[in-house]
Amino acid sequence: LTGFSQFCTINVSADSSAEFPDRVSLMEVRLQAQEDEITLLKSSLADALRRIRLHDQLLPILKQQLIAVQPPLSTLSVLRPKPRPHKLEHASGSRKSSAKITNNIRLLFKIKHSVLTPSIKMFIRGRPITMYIPSNIQNYEDLKMEPPSERLELDWVYGYRGRDCRANLYFLPSGEAVYFIACVVVLYHINNRTQRHYRKHTDCVRCLTLHPDKVRVASGQTAGVDKDGKPLQPCVHIWDSTTLVTLQQIGLGTFQRGVASVAFSVADSGAFLCVIDDSNEHMLSVWDCNKGTKHAEVKSTNEAVFAVDFNPSDSTNIITCGKSHVYFWTLNTGQFTKKQGIFGKYKKPKFIQCFVFSLTGDVLTGDSEGNILTWGKSAADVKTLGKGAKETFQIMRQTRAHEGSVFTLCTLQGGGLLSGGGKDRKIIRWSADLAPERECEIPEKYGAVRTIADVDGEELLVGTTRNAVLRGTFSDGFVAIVQGHVDEMWGLATHPSQNIFLTCGHDRQVCLWNTEEHKLDWCITLEYGLCAGFCPNGSVVSVGLSTGRWMVLDLLTREVVSESTDGNEQLSVMRYSPDGSFLAVGSHDNFIYIYNVTESGRRYTRFGKCNGHSSFITHLDWSKDGKYIMSNSGDYEILYWDIAAGCKLLRNRYESKDREWASYTCVLGFHVMGVWLEGSDGTDINALCRSHSERVVAVADDFCKVHLFQYPCPKPKAPSHKYDGHGSHVTNVCFTHSDSHLLSMGGKDTCILQWRVMGGGSGDSRERLGSVSASSTSTNSPEPATS
Repeated sequence: LTGFSQFCTINVSADSSAEFPDRVSLMEVRLQAQEDEITLLKSSLADALRRIRLHDQLLPILKQQLIAVQPPLSTLSVLRPKPRPHKLEHASGSRKSSAKITNNIRLLFKIKHSVLTPSIKMFIRGRPITMYIPSNIQNYEDLKMEPPSERLELDWVYGYRGRDCRANLYFLPSGEAVYFIACVVVLYHINNRTQRHYRKHTDCVRCLTLHPDKVRVASGQTAGVDKDGKPLQPCVHIWDSTTLVTLQQIGLGTFQRGVASVAFSVADSGAFLCVIDDSNEHMLSVWDCNKGTKHAEVKSTNEAVFAVDFNPSDSTNIITCGKSHVYFWTLNTGQFTKKQGIFGKYKKPKFIQCFVFSLTGDVLTGDSEGNILTWGKSAADVKTLGKGAKETFQIMRQTRAHEGSVFTLCTLQGGGLLSGGGKDRKIIRWSADLAPERECEIPEKYGAVRTIADVDGEELLVGTTRNAVLRGTFSDGFVAIVQGHVDEMWGLATHPSQNIFLTCGHDRQVCLWNTEEHKLDWCITLEYGLCAGFCPNGSVVSVGLSTGRWMVLDLLTREVVSESTDGNEQLSVMRYSPDGSFLAVGSHDNFIYIYNVTESGRRYTRFGKCNGHSSFITHLDWSKDGKYIMSNSGDYEILYWDIAAGCKLLRNRYESKDREWASYTCVLGFHVMGVWLEGSDGTDINALCRSHSERVVAVADDFCKVHLFQYPCPKPKAPSHKYDGHGSHVTNVCFTHSDSHLLSMGGKDTCILQWRVMGGGSGDSRERLGSVSASSTSTNSPEPATS
């Protein structure tokens, strides 16, 4: 009994300790929810106080209006037993007549409200946000919303996904390099410097392979989710690289989480495709490319799988490799049999990163120990294993190749071999018998060698782990032809008069790009950059960092000409006034810091601080006269500030309803109310930008989409044109100075998309806003055609 009691005590203790982390997690969730509730209550209280002050200011005017619009006594006698319309009490009468009086009072209040302060309410997460209607709108209800006549066409894709993907760079006979980033497969002509884009994927592309005919391409994508949180099914697309036409969609509804690796068979001219998915068992499947049907399927391993390929001389033999394994598969009548590679006396590496087939039929693997292992079949060991023993795959030779991992192997036509190293960043050329012939080292700033593509036996294309594609030879070295960020991006700014733009992000890089030449002009390393803004004179740009620090860079010399620190929290907005005399710095400490700007943007002195927001600053804009600021915060406030009067908060927001703004990036405001979808939680829209012509507004959302709306769009459910391409939340959008292009920036996908603005016409936004005789509302535009 004592033993049983002790056993129960131990079990209870174990259960309690097991439940402890769950309880802590639950308490953390509840605490976070309470903090969110407190934040909303604070903001609601601040809003209520502002309303009370506004009411006190309007009360005398309201009384005068009530007296002015008194109805005749004959009318009032129908509504009220007592002929005293200015009184609200009702001494005698039925319950029904009392309700009638209340209804009339409410109706009168609504009429007076529309006369004095015409407004509408918008609700986000249950919080009401009042939008005051500008004076030039006579009848809000009659406004018609249409999609804009302008459209977007994908012009250029900046970046390459080399950080976490393998075997994703190939060279086509057309002279194009094919690679991917985000949801786009890019075909970049290395001599003509032009791009084409395959855009049929619905989420991030993860893998790529080239058909033996050098024309067809197979690309696999991850699963992802739609805007409602429902999973999108991963699949493989087989498409023609000449026409960009999809020939086959493989495995829709079969693969789990995503497609990790793909390969075409060679012996039968590419009749089959093998696929490894991202499920726990890393399912290996073989598909008929022409019919799109599954030929066979098997669970491969619970460990990570990095590569899969057919034996080029026998399509019934398939090899996979990954964490601590090399598997040799045989496919016979729809059934797989597996043999594991035997390491024997050789040290078993933690990862087998890649493999290729030699001309003699041997398998060469590259591993995390820096070795190239040569595998071959060995006869059955009957003496050791007894009768019935089968042949095995064993290591025939070990060749020391690199310091650190061997990330990639590439066979050459003459039987030679190329290997790419991780830690040593070396590319080594080997003879057919694995004797080293030549080597070179790529610059450290590009990272390690991720993959290699042979161009003509001499010239090579190299994909790197820092998201660059290099072109060069062993003799002449390598230069970057594709570059990109390597971590999440947030900061984006376009030059006021030139075709250049600046980006910054979590990778500590500040990059200046050229939209005409489609290239990186320069890149420097700072801290985490989260926002940026060009001075109107175009000679300097300010960059806000994650520590509260901000710097001003000279565009020509790239030198820091000024720097300062405001608070110790991250900065979210850097915005110059239209004439460049002020700089507004929005911070996560709830303040907007205002600086006087002199000496052509090279000298900054503190002018004041805007204090009134109850949450962090998200967006702000200057008025056209440079005297006022409109700002948004994390708890969905819209505040207005009189900067010329000493950064004074304007209590009566109604007075700002007709003010004209030099830019419009605030996501909350009357003129952009229609960009919000029904049921939005307030964080679904990360950024928006009005064109300089004031005809359209571009929106970056949390669902990987870029939208183009008519500006202004003050009515709910406004129609828009919607564009795919990003594989992560879109963090920012910005028009170039001439409105010829729009730039959009992904977060985790590290991709910058440059869109050409097509169509459009003349006409002022104020004319469209004031017109209530526009054509009838149209439905949302269809998805754009593939480039």
